[in-house]
Amino acid sequence: MTSTKISKAPKPQNIERDGLPLWREIISLFGWTRHSSILLSVFFLTIGLILYVWWPLAEEVLSYIDWTGPWWLYMDWLLIGIFLFMSVAIVSRADLGLDSLTIFVATFGGLVIESWGTQTNLWHYYTAERPPLWIIPAWPIATLTINRMVRLISMLTTKAQSSQRFLFLNPKNLHALRVSVVNFKTAYWLFFTAFFALMLYFVAPTFDKSYTLLSLLLVALLILTPTNYRIAVLTFIAGAGLGYYLELWGTTRECWTYYTFQKPPLFAILAHGMAAVAFWRTELLVKLLWNKIKPKSSSAKKIMED
Repeated sequence: MTSTKISKAPKPQNIERDGLPLWREIISLFGWTRHSSILLSVFFLTIGLILYVWWPLAEEVLSYIDWTGPWWLYMDWLLIGIFLFMSVAIVSRADLGLDSLTIFVATFGGLVIESWGTQTNLWHYYTAERPPLWIIPAWPIATLTINRMVRLISMLTTKAQSSQRFLFLNPKNLHALRVSVVNFKTAYWLFFTAFFALMLYFVAPTFDKSYTLLSLLLVALLILTPTNYRIAVLTFIAGAGLGYYLELWGTTRECWTYYTFQKPPLFAILAHGMAAVAFWRTELLVKLLWNKIKPKSSSAKKIMED
């Protein structure tokens, strides 16, 4: 009986990639799942609704293109590149059971961030909305993309560290092993301490605003209560990497402008990394609370049925 149960036990989620070459593992991360079609459809539907509701904005952008001439010279290839990259990223190994919580957290988190920035005049949009609702869907889309990037980077670093362990099995080379493996704890405190110092400098003109004080308190709390140094660092790097191109597009097209008039400011780039970490930590908290509530609700339901 015992052997029968073991043989029918479910396989681990990543068992398909066990023992595969690195390049095949990377390709497997971009696999199409049964949830990918749904997520991609929702993505295009959201874009369609934005174009429909805010058609004057889209019409203004299209008016800059000379369709009778070399139209390809007037196309916004940076925006198209970002759009295609996000489209591919969000559908790779999509799982609505996990992604739904990410979308929920990032939507409300993005609304809070945009409200803080526009209400305190740290940045403003060319439509003068505070904040514009059409920018809010960009936050869950970007967060899903960052999650996929973190998954890929995490797999690559894990593979690299595993290879290094085999290379340095000789006890005489233990010091070389310690040096070669990334010390994520040290990187965490360096990155996040530097970010907080930069944040203090950037938001200094708004110290008299309650929004800013609450934001500083929240960021300080997140930094001082680390959970997983490795994932936090990777999430910060991935968020800042994607944030650079988003901010480059937005500021150079003057879709939004910071009070410093930088295109873009370093703080804005790194803030995408911090926001991604904040959303990830919020998801962990929601899951923790749900796991504590779920057994109680299940027990209460069982009592009522009895």
